[in-house]
Amino acid sequence: MLSREELLHHYPSRYEDLRDYERGVIASAINIYTRSGKTLQKILVKVGDKTRELTYFNQSFLVKTLRPGIPISLAGNEYEVNGPLIHTGRLVPVYPETKGISSKWLRRQIYNQLKKPIDDWLPEEIVKKYGLINLNSALQQIHFPENQAAIDAATKRLAFDEMLKLQLRALETKSQWQAKKLAHRLKINQVKIQTLIKRLPFTLTASQTQSLDEILADLASGRPMNRLLQGEVGSGKTVVAAIAMYAAYLNGLKTAIMAPTEILARQHYQTLKTILAPAGVKIGLVTKSVKQEGDILIGTHALLNRKFDRLGLVVIDEQHRFGVKQRSQLLQTKITPHLLSMTATPIPRTLALTLYAHLDLSSLADLPGRQIVKTWLVPQEKRLAGYGWIKQQITGNQSQVFIVCPLIKPSPKESMQDIKDITTEFTKLKKVFSGLSIDLIHGRLKAVEKTQIIKNFSQGQTKILVATPVIEVGIDIPQAAIMVVENAERFGLAQLHQLRGRVGRRSQTAYCLLFCQKSSSRLEKLETIHSGIKLAGLDLKLRGEGQILGFDQHGFNRFKLARLDDLELITLTRQAAAAIMASCLHSQNAKFPAAAGANAAPALN
Repeated sequence: MLSREELLHHYPSRYEDLRDYERGVIASAINIYTRSGKTLQKILVKVGDKTRELTYFNQSFLVKTLRPGIPISLAGNEYEVNGPLIHTGRLVPVYPETKGISSKWLRRQIYNQLKKPIDDWLPEEIVKKYGLINLNSALQQIHFPENQAAIDAATKRLAFDEMLKLQLRALETKSQWQAKKLAHRLKINQVKIQTLIKRLPFTLTASQTQSLDEILADLASGRPMNRLLQGEVGSGKTVVAAIAMYAAYLNGLKTAIMAPTEILARQHYQTLKTILAPAGVKIGLVTKSVKQEGDILIGTHALLNRKFDRLGLVVIDEQHRFGVKQRSQLLQTKITPHLLSMTATPIPRTLALTLYAHLDLSSLADLPGRQIVKTWLVPQEKRLAGYGWIKQQITGNQSQVFIVCPLIKPSPKESMQDIKDITTEFTKLKKVFSGLSIDLIHGRLKAVEKTQIIKNFSQGQTKILVATPVIEVGIDIPQAAIMVVENAERFGLAQLHQLRGRVGRRSQTAYCLLFCQKSSSRLEKLETIHSGIKLAGLDLKLRGEGQILGFDQHGFNRFKLARLDDLELITLTRQAAAAIMASCLHSQNAKFPAAAGANAAPALN
C-alpha cells in the first residue's frame, strides 16, 4: 500500500462482533516463567464485584503497560486501555494481514486517515439515482460499521464504484478506438464473395452468416473494426475470418494473422490455402525458420518484426494468449488496420458486458456436423479399467487418443519442471500402453520435431499423443475420437470443455475421460452439460474469472467487492456509465471520472 487511497480501499476480510464489552480496572499483572524459558502473562481485571482473568503468551510488555488502577474495556479477546474505543463495542474489522502488520495497526491507521474528508468522484445525481451512500460514509462504514445494514450499504456503493470504473474504462477505450479516423473503407464485392462461399464444401451456419455480415459491415464503415469472434472448437471461426480476408484482398489490402503457436499457424496456412488459393489469393507463412510473402501472411510472434505495405486487416487467434503490447504492435501504422480477434473461450454474458465491453462481439453458436462428446469421470479406483477400455478402443476400433497432462501452475508457457513431470508421466504411460504407438509433444520441442510428431499422429502412425494443455491449442486431428485428461480436478470446466472439443470433429462417436483422484460434483456437470457458455458461467460462480480467462491476463486486477456474475450490478453500471459519458461529451470534457479514481478498476484486455 503506497497511498492513502490504497489504504482506505484495503477492505476487511471479515468482522468480529465485539458489541458486548465490559468496563473495568486492572487489579494486577504478573509474568509467569515456564521451564522452557517462555512466559505467561496473568492479568486480573476488576469488573464491578467480579474479577476477570486474562491470559497471554510471551507478551511481557503487558505487565509494564497494564498497571493496577488503569481503566480497561474488554470485549472478546480485544482490549482497549484508556483512549477512544475504536476496537471495541462494535463490529470490529479483521483485515488480510501481511508479515509484521496486524489488523489492530491497520485499524488505527485507517481510523486516522478517515478523519480527513474524501472527495466523492461520483456525480451527485448518480449517487441519488441508484440509491447509494456517499463515498465518505461508505469508507467509514466498511471499516467501522455500526451494524450489518451499514456494511451492506457500504459494500453496495464500493462494489458499484468498482464495476462502474470498469464500464467507464470500456467506453473510453471504445471511444478512443473509434476516434481513429484513418481506416480503410472497404468496398464489399458481394458477387465475388458469394461465389467464394458457394465453392465451399459445406453451407455456412446461421450464426456464421450473421457474424460474417457484422464483420463486413464493420469493414465498410470507414471506422477501424475492433471485433471479437467467439466460437467453440469446430464452430467455423477460421472460415468466417477467411471470407473477411478475401474482402480485404479484393480491395488490394494485405492481412496479417497472428497465432500463439507455430502448429496453429501452420494449420491456418493449410486451411486458408485450401479456401482462398483457388480464388487467386497468395498465402504466406512467417515463422522463425520460414519467411514467405503473400497477400495473407500467417505467423507467430515473428510477424511483429515485419513491415507491411497496405495492411488492411489484422486477425489475432486465441487473443488472450498475447500481451496487450504484442496485440497492438501490428496496429501501429498510419492508417489503422481493422482488427478481428478470435477465441474458442466461451464468454458468459456477464463477461461480454464487462471485460469485453470495449469490443464488438460476434458469437458462433452452431457446431456443424458435431456430435456430443460422451464424457465420463474416472476416479482413482477405476483408472485401470479406464486404461483397459482405451486399449480396447484403439485395437478394436482403430481409435486415436489425446492424453493431456496439467501444468504445475496455470501459465501460457511450460516450465522446465512441467517438461520433467510430463516426461515422467509419458514414461509411465508407455508401460501402460506397451505395444501401442505413443508419442509426446510439448512446447519445448523444436519446430521440426513438433511438425513431424503431428504428421505421424494425423497419418495414423501414432495412436496415442501425450501433450500439455498449452500445446493442444491448434492440434486439429479430425479422426481423433478419445480425449483423456489427467488430474482433471486441476482444470476449470470451460477449459475441460475446450479440450474435449478437440475430438469428435467428424461424425464418429467421441469420448472424453476425466481422470481424477475422486468423484466431484463440479466435474460431474461435464457429463450432462454440453454448452460451453453454461459451463463458463458455472466456472465464473464456482472458481472466478481466472478459470475462464486464463491466469496471465496482462494487467487484469480482480475486483475486491464486485462480482463479474452480478448481472443486476452490471446492468445498472452500464446505464450509469452511458449517462456519465453522454454528460462528458455534452460538456466537451474528454476526461472520464474514472481517471480520478482508478483504484480497484481492472484493466481491459
